[in-house]
Amino acid sequence: MHKLRTIIVDDEPLALNLLRAKLNKVPEIEIIAECKNGREAIEKTMDLAPDLIFLDIQMPGVDGFGVIKKLQSDIVPLVIFTTAFEQYALDAFDVHAVDYILKPIDEERITRAVSRAIVRFETEEETEHKSRIIGAIDTINERENSASSSQSSQGQSSLGQNKGNLEHKIIIKDRDDITLLKQADIEWVDAAGDYCCVHAQGVTHIKRSTLKNLLDDLDPSIFKRVHRSTIVNLNYIQKVIPHTKGEYFLKLGEYDQVKVSRNYRDVIKDFLSDW
Repeated sequence: MHKLRTIIVDDEPLALNLLRAKLNKVPEIEIIAECKNGREAIEKTMDLAPDLIFLDIQMPGVDGFGVIKKLQSDIVPLVIFTTAFEQYALDAFDVHAVDYILKPIDEERITRAVSRAIVRFETEEETEHKSRIIGAIDTINERENSASSSQSSQGQSSLGQNKGNLEHKIIIKDRDDITLLKQADIEWVDAAGDYCCVHAQGVTHIKRSTLKNLLDDLDPSIFKRVHRSTIVNLNYIQKVIPHTKGEYFLKLGEYDQVKVSRNYRDVIKDFLSDW
């Protein structure tokens, strides 16, 4: 029997202890790490490459959604959220096939979620995990701000008329806000299906766009594709770390680390040869 290598994450010690105790009774689960915040969850996921993560949503600092946004699509494991969210958010999870356990946690809900995780582990591509979650987040944001959607569309239309003056900026509609993001501030971009996670100045913006379309709008002299799902701004590379099988990791800031696949390693070699 294959055991799912699992990380559990919750900022409340009692909740973490309860989750551990219940998962220890599930023979298909092997707990390999416990984390008390989002930063630890990101670091442990990068280091240990788990099969599954039980992830609390409401945490100070980097919350559960923030953890997913910060990870490249092929690094995101299967995710089961533990949450006390309202029903409208759970409806969005159901639509996008995102697994969750409502708090207070009971063994029946854990058993059901683990059974689903085993099936998905055996049948799904890794890149599907992040795409489903980002889609659910986008749906939640839309429902929270449905009353102001007409005003948002009017503002976006007005900005579109002046697009000729915005060649060095990216337009991102996030909830009822429209952000004009300077390209120079963008550190890296990760694709998740029909969405892109645009990471800039410690904030992750969700933009509805394919990676190819977004790449066409970015300055090709500083933005390079380093993975089938990832673009980096060369100006933010702080360290290049060799990895196995000809791959690399790029350290882009205090917390962000991006994997370079073998197919794109020449991009980094050319970048290093210019120094």
